[in-house]
Amino acid sequence: MSKSKKTLIAVILLVVLVAAAALVWHFFGPAKDTNDFDKTITVSVIHGDGSQKDFTIGTNEEFLRGALEQEALVEGDESEYGLFITSVDGEAADDSLEQWWCINDGEGNMLMTGVDTTPINDGDAYQIILKTGYDEF
Repeated sequence: MSKSKKTLIAVILLVVLVAAAALVWHFFGPAKDTNDFDKTITVSVIHGDGSQKDFTIGTNEEFLRGALEQEALVEGDESEYGLFITSVDGEAADDSLEQWWCINDGEGNMLMTGVDTTPINDGDAYQIILKTGYDEF
């Protein structure tokens, strides 16, 4: 067998071994960490019809607004106090019915801060509830 044929066979064998090692690493190597987030929070949205939808949000944001906007969960208008939420999970509050979005902590207590100034921590839970009637505030 000529020297060039031996070299060619050696190169082919090396390529096959490298490909096999890559496949073994891909399927049996260490698990990839897809969670690059500092915090995970839970947000329960309670719609006007009483239905509830739960969201688990992984985030690196410092405040609630950033986490909610990261998931395109809220829309609103800017005010001197920050974001005034007008829509959550695709449902808009109807001003003519005096509807508004109330945000509670995980224990059901209404937040006294806006989404711009509500700091979040890993494991926090929130409820966003569509309320009717301004006297509920």
